[in-house]
Amino acid sequence: MIKNFSTNLSKNQSNAMIDLIKYPVINYKSYRMLIENKQYMFDVDLRLSKPQIKKLFEDYFKVKVIAVNTHRPPRQKSLATGFPGYKTRLKRVIVKLQNDQSLTYVDELMSGFIKQLMQRSNQMNQRTQTDETNN
Repeated sequence: MIKNFSTNLSKNQSNAMIDLIKYPVINYKSYRMLIENKQYMFDVDLRLSKPQIKKLFEDYFKVKVIAVNTHRPPRQKSLATGFPGYKTRLKRVIVKLQNDQSLTYVDELMSGFIKQLMQRSNQMNQRTQTDETNN
């Protein structure tokens, strides 16, 4: 748990706290959760607790958070650098919002992701159709 997390944050402190939200998770499962249940998936700093995460999202994004679910995915080996080790561990957070609210930034990222998936699937379908006609 991060100590000195007060409810009245100054501008510099709130900027430092938003750095604890690392990035939204963009994949098919998170897209399905967004459409079906109005749930967003993020990776955050490992030290944050559920009440801190809820307060952080409500203050920064100006939304009403209904529920916060967290888990810690297993650590992954780092092979990119050539040195043995592990990637930085993060906490995966699933945030449920009220039905009438959304995070427009994440919605735009998701729509771009879905467009890419649709283009890939169309290309694969065209390849299989041309392969079938050639055989």
